[in-house]
Amino acid sequence: MYRIQNLTIPFLLLLLLASQTQLKAQDELDDLLEKSTTNKAKTQYVEAAFKDIRVVNLHSTETVAPRELVFRISHRFGALNSGGVNLWGLDNAVIRLSLEYGLHDRLMIGVGRSSNTKDYDFFAKAKLLRQSTGARKMPVSLLYVASGVINGQEDPLTFQRTTAQRMSFVHQLILGRKFNDRLSLEVVPTYVHRNLVETRDDMNDMLALGFAGRFKLNNRLAINAEYIMRNPPSDAAQRARFDNFQDSFSVGLDIETGGHVFSLHVTNSQSMIEKGFIAETISSWEKGGIHFGFNISRVFSL
Repeated sequence: MYRIQNLTIPFLLLLLLASQTQLKAQDELDDLLEKSTTNKAKTQYVEAAFKDIRVVNLHSTETVAPRELVFRISHRFGALNSGGVNLWGLDNAVIRLSLEYGLHDRLMIGVGRSSNTKDYDFFAKAKLLRQSTGARKMPVSLLYVASGVINGQEDPLTFQRTTAQRMSFVHQLILGRKFNDRLSLEVVPTYVHRNLVETRDDMNDMLALGFAGRFKLNNRLAINAEYIMRNPPSDAAQRARFDNFQDSFSVGLDIETGGHVFSLHVTNSQSMIEKGFIAETISSWEKGGIHFGFNISRVFSL
């Protein structure tokens, strides 16, 4: 039996309009503050806290530069515990293709498509605060991410979903800091809403808290890790259903090779979109439910 809860607010359009207005006002205020300061030191914004806009699955504090287009290919193979008949997961690949574009030095958008659940996802990501030193000091970076998903799977004849029932939404804040040339950390409070869930005991709304970090080994190599802790429900029936799923934990290695970044991962999440890896991860590290994966991204300047 399904449980339905509609959420039809066109939040992404509002986010884009509000972000553009806010960012323009922010830039004008920044110019006035820098012109009026008597301190000759310039404001230096911290750069490259992370190598990519993603840590592994979670968004990082980075955005795509203005007028740059990134084409990303992401793979996650099947679980290691699927056995030799599936070549320990290598026979069961899931792919996500995405395009990401920088509208402003503080605003980017992206779209993607995942093969396993036929999901089409779209997101907007805005920098609200930028870590900086010098004339204007800001100890952290703060970003807001809003994303939506439309499920494209075919329905059985007995139940046909509406467009609204196929949709899910995620809102995230990213609070991050680059401590030195090697170490960057972030905390990501997250809200997930699914308009339609599978059973009465599934949660339409879920809160989660993500933790992520990057440790730079040298100019071309960095180790990334992330863990997403879900907030359990108080209802006993919902808690039993909640325990069928797992918190997402991932470790990755970023390799920079000139024009693109090549990322290798091990994770218990096969999904590469927020509502999937946060709310619907079923594999367990303890039971060998580990998925090998990689991301390849290519940057085009327009």
